[in-house]
Amino acid sequence: MGVELLNQSTVVDYLVSKNLISRQEAAEVEVLTGGVSNVVLAITTESKKLVLKQALAELAVSEKWEADQRRAIVEADAIELFHKLSPKQVPSLVFLDPDRFILVLERVPVGSTVWKSDLLAGVIDPDVGAVLGETLATWHNYGEKNSDAKDKFMEDSLFEQLRIDPFYRFVANKNLQIEVSIRKLINELEGDKTTIVHGDFSPKNIMISMSGDVYILDFEVTHVGNPLFDLAFLLAHLLCKFFHAPDQLQAKLLSNTASVFVNHYQKLRPVAPTVYRHAALIALARVEGKSPVNYLSPDQQTKIQKFTKEILLSDSNISINKLFEMGAR
Repeated sequence: MGVELLNQSTVVDYLVSKNLISRQEAAEVEVLTGGVSNVVLAITTESKKLVLKQALAELAVSEKWEADQRRAIVEADAIELFHKLSPKQVPSLVFLDPDRFILVLERVPVGSTVWKSDLLAGVIDPDVGAVLGETLATWHNYGEKNSDAKDKFMEDSLFEQLRIDPFYRFVANKNLQIEVSIRKLINELEGDKTTIVHGDFSPKNIMISMSGDVYILDFEVTHVGNPLFDLAFLLAHLLCKFFHAPDQLQAKLLSNTASVFVNHYQKLRPVAPTVYRHAALIALARVEGKSPVNYLSPDQQTKIQKFTKEILLSDSNISINKLFEMGAR
């Protein structure tokens, strides 16, 4: 029997029962959208602004996609770690219910926007890439140097369920001509346990406040693995938006954001040369995988498929600038 899911009608009683809010304070509940793996509710009282997340057993996508709900516990551990490392970028954890796979955290400032929405709307600030590059490199360096911190994230089955299977194997099974290339990339990920990896470093999990502060969310795929995945995952999303850009200015700003992101990361730690092949594959998976993006036109999807498959068929590695230059042709 599955765990009962909270909703707008039941969440206030639940929070009161856990002494997280007071019955005497009026509570406003808002359903937050944008994800496919959790119930997400915002709860606002006179004294508190909270977000509650409850992990779903099956993700809300067209293809069948099951995932272990224990990822909520992983996420809670990750939030505690990364909040200590980057308190300005990661909201604090308030509460964890491991039996119902629920976590509660502080809400980012009201009025903050999802970076994905900003990018699609043409609001593109490459300086956000600088913050993200430095923050991510700091996390990867910490995880590599602190073996004790890795202990809570050594189980990587969630990464298999939520990333390797839907983004790598699923696409490999549909494309025999690039299957060998994809298998090599899978081996590169699975054979590396260097540091603590976020696993979902995506524009949909990044928020920008009205004052320009950058917040990073959604740590449920955190695991010990290959750090290049985080870089490739963000670059793939920027590449998809690059192909979607309506004009050369927005395309150039997206390319600059990607370059700034990588350059600021490289100031603190090196970047693996194969990262751009992973980025190409993940971009392809956003068209052909289990969770395709919803903003690309059929023509844009076709261009991404052709472009990324050419990269994956080639044995050579390319630079970040070359990746976007080739995409502009």
